[in-house]
Amino acid sequence: MVGEKCGVCGVRCYDNSEAFNFLYWGLIAQNHRGHESYGFLTHSEGFRRYVDLGLVPRIERGEFLRWSILLPGKVGVAHVRYGTSGNRDVYAHLKDAQPMVVSKGREKLGLGFNGNIVNIGWLKDLIIRSNRRLKTSSDTELLCRYIIDNMQKGVMDTIRNCMENVEGSYSVVGLTSKGELFAFRDPLGMRPLCYGQSRGGGIKAVSSETVGLNINSLDVIDEVQPGEALIMREDGVERERLVKDGRSAFCSFEFAYFARPDSMINGRHVYKIREQFGRNVGKRYREIVEHCDLIISIPETADDAAYGLHEETGLRWERTLRRHRYVTHRAFILEDSERTTTIDRKINVVDGSLKGKNVIVVEDSIVRGDTTKTIIKKLKEGGAVKVYLFVTFPKISNPCFYGIDMATFTELIGFYFDEAGIAREIGADGVFYQPLADFIEATGMSGKDLCMACVTGNYPTELAQRIADKVRSTVNKDDHSRIYERHGLGV
Repeated sequence: MVGEKCGVCGVRCYDNSEAFNFLYWGLIAQNHRGHESYGFLTHSEGFRRYVDLGLVPRIERGEFLRWSILLPGKVGVAHVRYGTSGNRDVYAHLKDAQPMVVSKGREKLGLGFNGNIVNIGWLKDLIIRSNRRLKTSSDTELLCRYIIDNMQKGVMDTIRNCMENVEGSYSVVGLTSKGELFAFRDPLGMRPLCYGQSRGGGIKAVSSETVGLNINSLDVIDEVQPGEALIMREDGVERERLVKDGRSAFCSFEFAYFARPDSMINGRHVYKIREQFGRNVGKRYREIVEHCDLIISIPETADDAAYGLHEETGLRWERTLRRHRYVTHRAFILEDSERTTTIDRKINVVDGSLKGKNVIVVEDSIVRGDTTKTIIKKLKEGGAVKVYLFVTFPKISNPCFYGIDMATFTELIGFYFDEAGIAREIGADGVFYQPLADFIEATGMSGKDLCMACVTGNYPTELAQRIADKVRSTVNKDDHSRIYERHGLGV
């Protein structure tokens, strides 16, 4: 498994509604995007903030009034977090929880951030030189302080300045001391962000995924464009495309793993795209299919691809692997000694259906290989004779600097091994990836509009490319620190 990113949402009510109800359900719909912490920030004669660790909790119907009193206001932002920068110590998670609030004089600014800053060294030096004391280890605080330091230019000009100088991926929601809600997306549109409203226009909202709007019965109006900003004030909404790069670099991993299957990206439901991934590998590797008895998917992000493979080949899809719903520990944040045990507890193999069978296991991606290795071992212990792995995301052999927690060469099994070597390492009888061209075609997007750097090594921003090129030739297997956070590399 790989670390999830974050989810954001923002709401302004132009009727008599309170923002919290919409923010809460918007986060519930995006709980899959972050398990470390969650938070709400509303504005009503000042900021009201609440953050806590773990998943967004269940709130019973009778408790909503108490929460609305705690977090009053017609405007607010909310955030679910899985950190890809900062301190990974569990005791630091609450301090780094978002939305984050900073002050400068009488001004306050609240921010929820999904993404990652590549030139973090430059930004940190700039903030420290301005005699600002940092209270957290998160890049969100740096961005928040950078924005508030430039707020005298006005909100739009400040956002434009941010887009022109901060390299990385980001979808941002924020609140000013005046109760203005703003949202913007980086110039390459790497992270998702969409805009919607109620049919009468009384509620307007932004969300990382369309499901955050759907759950609130809001119509999806549009995706926030790369380099575009929105400001929601009492008198209406201002939208402007501040930076036009002429291209986009949307994170391809959203299609394979991150986004909920019922979300829409570029006008298409994600589950339909994943089904096509399954059809593609079925067509590409027919000679393997002919020697197999059944299809198994690693739940739950590979289920749609497994269905597509089943449709294409006619091979039976058996739901032999089941995930323990209430084991929510995230294997990727654990020490190596704990990771295998946690993975083993999360996945259960249904006995009796594997004995003497050759099986195809459908997986969305392989990053470190820990989860896959454990599952294949359990399948063979359950009686499978041959286990072939069909992987819908092409081979990952380069780190991500844009918000996915695979920021080193050393942790990537695909950096060290080809398909045959990976198969040996994880105990499979063969590993077969969906080719890059097939993947791109299935998304419905052009390859030039997708970020595939983790596969190709071609990064869409200049500093990230320089960092990767510099480090690739001097990889140290014992160094597991995030590349972009090392001293000097983010400058």
